[in-house]
Amino acid sequence: MIRIRNIKVNLTGDLKSQIRKLLKVSDFEYSIVKRSIDARKKDVNYIYTVDVDVSLKDVKHMSDSITEAPNENYEFKITGTKKQESNPIIVGAGPSGLFITYLLSLYGYNPILIERGEDVDSRVKTINEFWETNNLNEESNVQFGEGGAGTFSDGKLNTLVNDKEFRKKFVLETFVKFGAKEDILYDAHPHIGTDYLRKVVKNMREEIIRLGGSVRFNTKLTNINVSNNALVSIEVNNNELIKCDSLFLCIGHSARDTFYMLNSVGLEMTNKPFAVGIRIIHNESDISKSMYGEAYKYLEPASYKLTYNTSDKRGVYSFCMCPGGYVVNASSEKNRLCINGMSDQKRDSGASNSAIVVTVNSNDFGENLFAGLEFQRSLEEKAYVLGSGVIPIQRYEDYTLNKISDHFGSINPITKGKTNFANLNELFPNYINNSLKEAIPYFENKIKGFSNPDSLLLGIEARTSSPIKMFRENYESNIKGIYPTGEGAGYAGGITTAAIDGIKQAENYVSIYRP
Repeated sequence: MIRIRNIKVNLTGDLKSQIRKLLKVSDFEYSIVKRSIDARKKDVNYIYTVDVDVSLKDVKHMSDSITEAPNENYEFKITGTKKQESNPIIVGAGPSGLFITYLLSLYGYNPILIERGEDVDSRVKTINEFWETNNLNEESNVQFGEGGAGTFSDGKLNTLVNDKEFRKKFVLETFVKFGAKEDILYDAHPHIGTDYLRKVVKNMREEIIRLGGSVRFNTKLTNINVSNNALVSIEVNNNELIKCDSLFLCIGHSARDTFYMLNSVGLEMTNKPFAVGIRIIHNESDISKSMYGEAYKYLEPASYKLTYNTSDKRGVYSFCMCPGGYVVNASSEKNRLCINGMSDQKRDSGASNSAIVVTVNSNDFGENLFAGLEFQRSLEEKAYVLGSGVIPIQRYEDYTLNKISDHFGSINPITKGKTNFANLNELFPNYINNSLKEAIPYFENKIKGFSNPDSLLLGIEARTSSPIKMFRENYESNIKGIYPTGEGAGYAGGITTAAIDGIKQAENYVSIYRP
């Protein structure tokens, strides 16, 4: 097997013909390892890396782009010898919790996964009702429930993790096994889409149960009991005790009540920086045409990643960009409002949106533990009031003029959840408003039309990452038997990195315990 890198194929070209031309071989099988788009100077081509089922010694025309294909298979090794005293319990059915539970079920550890929200089918009905009626279920919503917050997002799988152990490859292969499209295995910017991700997490859960694991929905962690600085049991739903000596906290970045409970029993954690800002909506075709030229008609909707450092040294960047997506009401607490972005697999809403967020730290919100969390809450309370309970929205031009919009222009609001016109200048401290107003015109230099006067700003994007980080050493907290994991614990930032952190926790567990 050989690997060929940097094969350029135009949009109407044939990859296999290009491989045949390079190798001078007529009969072969191949698989795509990576596919990206080169749109420099709007001369758009696909760039491929492929593995071809021929021997290196049979290649007649060698080049630096042709090598022996490496072994990139993930290996899960069980080396533990200690007997389990009780079933390991995983809290939270997001990516990190699902992958811990799946791996431990696969190898006979009979884990128990508990989730405060509903199963994904029930959750979809609850969330759709919320978007229509604004009647919020605080336990099952865009943040809580089977699949975690990522289930109602674009389902992007990008990560910059240095993946020498091929955990990312295992994550993608697992998603494909349970229903994702195969192109996530090789696209440079893979995404599942919220519609497919719902199927994937449901199929994973059914396999976990088939393998001997347990999954309990509507089951909220309400207390933990510790003796001699070691976990002995947990309380769920305020009324049920479960014996437990191994607890994986995969609670997500919005489990604020759980953060407070964990602090009250002595789990060590600190504040961490994060970012807050708005979502901006453009017409999808305008973004794609700016990035790809006329070739945009033949390509999937374009995504972008933008960064800027302001004159007062603040970072402003795009986050969770959703081509062909929706802005969604992602609230999880009464009288507080936050938003997120979501796309289906086809990304065909006609609009593209992204968070444009400004970095904040303890200099902005204070040193006391949970000061960042309360800063988030205060902004979300303002957003709720500004929007009269629904998403506040404003044309970009009116934001720069500091006045409430009274009409939409060439760009329409593509949202899940209702909107009201408001002046977002009243939502943020001056340093955030100033940073946004400095960055957005700069982004116009990168993408034509980005600062279109009719571009729509919506607030508030406040949950870019967890506002706290839990202490852990060798994957364990200061309380023996508790393993903080994933995004809520401060060790991941997205679906793939959270899944990888869950895999690492499972690896650590099986290095201690045997099935």
